[in-house]
Amino acid sequence: MIHNKQRSLLNRANEGCDVIANHIKQDNVIRIISHNDADGLSAAGVLANAIKEEGGQFHTTILTRLKPENIKQLSLEKYKLFIFSDMGSACLKLLNNFKSDLVIADHHQPAEVETKDHIIHVNPHLFGIDGSREISGAGTAYLTIRELGEVKESGQTGKTRESGKENEKANNSLNKKYLAPLALVGAFGDMQGQDGFIGVNELILEDGKEFGNLEIHEDLKIVSKSSEPLYKSIAYTLTPALPGLTGDLEGSMGFLEKMGLSYGIKFTDLENEEKDVLKDELIKLNPDIFGDVYSIIPENKVLRDLEEYSYILDACGKNKKTGLALSIALGERDQALDAALTIQKKYRDQLIKGMEWIKREGSNEMEFIQYIYSEDKILKSVMGTISTVAIASKLLSNNKPILSMARMHKDVKVSGRTTRNLVKKGVDLGKALHDSSLSFGGQGGGHDIAAGAMIPYKEMDNFLILVNDMIEHQINNS
Repeated sequence: MIHNKQRSLLNRANEGCDVIANHIKQDNVIRIISHNDADGLSAAGVLANAIKEEGGQFHTTILTRLKPENIKQLSLEKYKLFIFSDMGSACLKLLNNFKSDLVIADHHQPAEVETKDHIIHVNPHLFGIDGSREISGAGTAYLTIRELGEVKESGQTGKTRESGKENEKANNSLNKKYLAPLALVGAFGDMQGQDGFIGVNELILEDGKEFGNLEIHEDLKIVSKSSEPLYKSIAYTLTPALPGLTGDLEGSMGFLEKMGLSYGIKFTDLENEEKDVLKDELIKLNPDIFGDVYSIIPENKVLRDLEEYSYILDACGKNKKTGLALSIALGERDQALDAALTIQKKYRDQLIKGMEWIKREGSNEMEFIQYIYSEDKILKSVMGTISTVAIASKLLSNNKPILSMARMHKDVKVSGRTTRNLVKKGVDLGKALHDSSLSFGGQGGGHDIAAGAMIPYKEMDNFLILVNDMIEHQINNS
């Protein structure tokens, strides 16, 4: 059942869909701008696949963040339609200056700015829907192309089809529900699927089940079951985190040896009785390790699990191989997938190093927040991930939000994470990082549970004090 808020969001998404269809009909190359994380890459993949199937053309750029200079440069490009996915809602004032049509398909907190007529702004927050939990950037992009090309009673959307043959093609091929799993890959990338899907994500899940390319079954949620030795599968499992095992190769080896299991064997090669023993012991560490697993059928076994798919895209994005990630989202396998798996192996090694570093160093605690800081080249790319996992695996306190800070020349990149429990107590990291960063000439924002910022290095200490004060205010006035 679709609720009124969801219906309003779908109606807005359909407005964006009509704009996209009209530009495809006019043979205009569509400019796609998206984020470099798993959600943004999935979003770009959803849009590009849909446009490609309609016979349209697209030009895609992936950015780590949407800076004013990026917007200024893009505004000078001669494209007639820009789509901003998983970004854009915080930059409405600047995007209002575009002369071209714009579709913004984002799920982050939007700026309090009225959009001009050339912008179709698709964002769940505009309709009272939680964009940090109920729908991702890829999900918002999916809604925007969900009815692309579908023939409607009042007329046609998409390319004009005059012949019966073309109309038959419209009815048969333009249901975009086959892209629902890729949209949910993005949701996993933004930590929205680990406890099951709710809200609009649940609607997208039903689309995938209806189309027949999405399957749900109960299983252990350890990663790389068919491709890595068992001890690595366990150590590389980030969500749900396994205290004492996640990020710890030696700890995982010892854990398996105590059970009499070979740590070098793959999970898929275990006997059924051995799998049951392993399952029982892992559940003792974290009951969430066994539950619903979402799979794409048919799909390469490495990409079949939606969450693992998101890990591969994320590794590519973090290592600046966004073109490779996009090619996989567009259906390339073989050499592209082999290259991506090599990058993922390197990234996992970085994560292990990062977890070892956190075990040694811990966090710096203030009264209402904690933070970690590094200038190490390898650690910079994994700071946000390792801090999230460290809280989940109880290496760090889960009673305070954590800011992960990495030096970038004259600036500091900040990744903030907190827990659902702290959000319920009033914490809104997106607002805290947005307001604090502006005070020092930086920029930031995001969700209540996860946000980011970029600030001048010289202001780092003052920034931390202000964020600490803001979090205190949020908790005391909720």
